[in-house]
Amino acid sequence: MLLGTVTKPHGIRGELKVRPVTEQPENIARYRHLYLAVSDQGRKMPCTNIQARVNGRTVILKLEECSTREQAEQLAGMRIWVASSDLPSIDGDQFYLHTLVGKQGWTVDGEIIGMVRALMSAGGQDILVLGEESKEYLIPVTRKFIVAIEEDRIVFDLPPGLLEINS
Repeated sequence: MLLGTVTKPHGIRGELKVRPVTEQPENIARYRHLYLAVSDQGRKMPCTNIQARVNGRTVILKLEECSTREQAEQLAGMRIWVASSDLPSIDGDQFYLHTLVGKQGWTVDGEIIGMVRALMSAGGQDILVLGEESKEYLIPVTRKFIVAIEEDRIVFDLPPGLLEINS
C-alpha cells in the first residue's frame, strides 16, 4: 500500500521529507519495513524505518539505509510503500482502498461499469477510476454509493446521472 512520496531531504543527516497519502500520517512510524520505488510497477527497494514524525502536513522519515543529505537527495521523488501483510487488521465493514483496484464495478441494476483501474484523491475526496479502454468513470468513494464489496466485484447504488456526466 502506498504511504507517500519523498519530496526532498530534511537536514544533513539523511532524513527525508515525505508527502503522505494516508489519512493518518502518524501511522507511518509503526511500519518498520518500508519499500521505495519510482512507480507502482517499479522494483521496490526494501528499507528499514528508524523513526518517523509528523511535521505539519509532512512526515520526517529516517531510514537506516540513508545517513547523508546526498543519499537523501537521490531518493527525492521515490514513492514509499508498506507490504499489505504489515497493515493492521480491520473490522468486517471496513476496507483498505487499495483492495478495490482490480475488482469489477456493477450497479445494483446489474449493469457492468468496468474494472477499478486506479485510485485518485481530489480535494480530500477519494475517487475510483473505473472502465475499459473506450470509457472511463470517476466514482467518489462514499458509503452511500457502495452497497457491497465482494471477492471480485463492487456493487454501487449511484445517483441518477452520475455515470452520464463521466462519459
